[in-house]
Amino acid sequence: MSTVIRNIGELVTNEPGFGEGVLGVRRDAALVIDGGAVVWAGDAAAAPDADEVYDAGGRAVLPGFVDSHAHLVFAGERAEEFAARMSGEPYAAGGIRTTVARTRAAGDDELRANVRRLVAEMVRQGTTTVECKSGYGLTVDDEERAVRIASEEADEVTFLGAHVVPAEYADRPGEYVRLVSTDMLARCAPYATWIDVFCERGAFDADQAREVLEAGVRAGLTPRVHANQLGEGPGVRLAVELGAASADHCTFLSDADVDALAGSETVATLLPGVEFSTRQPYPDARRLLDAGAAVALASDCNPGSCYTSSMAFCIAVAVRDMRMTPAEAVWAATAGGARALRRTDVGRLGAGARADVLVLDAPSHVHLAYRPGVPQVAAVWKAGKREV
Repeated sequence: MSTVIRNIGELVTNEPGFGEGVLGVRRDAALVIDGGAVVWAGDAAAAPDADEVYDAGGRAVLPGFVDSHAHLVFAGERAEEFAARMSGEPYAAGGIRTTVARTRAAGDDELRANVRRLVAEMVRQGTTTVECKSGYGLTVDDEERAVRIASEEADEVTFLGAHVVPAEYADRPGEYVRLVSTDMLARCAPYATWIDVFCERGAFDADQAREVLEAGVRAGLTPRVHANQLGEGPGVRLAVELGAASADHCTFLSDADVDALAGSETVATLLPGVEFSTRQPYPDARRLLDAGAAVALASDCNPGSCYTSSMAFCIAVAVRDMRMTPAEAVWAATAGGARALRRTDVGRLGAGARADVLVLDAPSHVHLAYRPGVPQVAAVWKAGKREV
């Protein structure tokens, strides 16, 4: 059935030619969805009829959030680790191994239920496109299981066998890199679109990361890179060199890193929830934007460094602490995430887009940062199906 959403106070389309500014804002607007797609958008007075009518009551309507970085296939939680960080202990990537042990011990049904719970939680908060990584199995069987379960629930699946070196390979990291690049990749590639690596001290160096990513490219996967989270390093420039869709974290950047991102198609995906949860410095989004780099925002929902699924929270933090304007942050959480996933059908509300629609219980997108922590989701459609 077709649905016309009438009485929209502010329609954010991310189609600059359609309306005001980078968000393509049209006021006093209407939107028609049919067959899972947007089929018409324009002035309310000109809206065509449809089978159903939804009265937005003067509220703002946006594309559903596109969360392009999340780790949802895991068991257990790490609240005690969070409390320790809040008491002054520094964050290190080693805590990942705690989740690896619990995830390996969990059954398929437990892992599947957790992914479903988190995806449903995301949808209730307006997220309609979810990327999900493996990375908490780190054996051939457990990584294959992770990407298989992720593929049942997530829109995009990333193979992250190179998350950290597991304990059993601590003295043989090169051997583990070869395993990831051969047998593990062969088993996981059929379920994934992307390959990722944590290029960071305590994880994988540039040569190891290159070996994994190039093997993934040969297997038909597109690179993404966890880069420059804990300090300056080679991750960002490696991502750009290999044509990665995104370099994620980008917390510590040199001038050369910024220039490389600005001169490439690689999106800088910023994850402010991580810095909130680890008390590290926030990425300098203003520096990236002013240089001309494309910026996305994502949740990095995971049990260790950032256990939030709220894109609205990430928007608020990005505006308050990363010097983004509200419009820039909303674009980054929608169209920016779509660009980081190389998707043209999501993150916008122009004709032909997937009908992923978020109705805010607010008159403007600015309220996402203006009223942080306040539930503001009035309705959500995903691919034309009403979810909230």
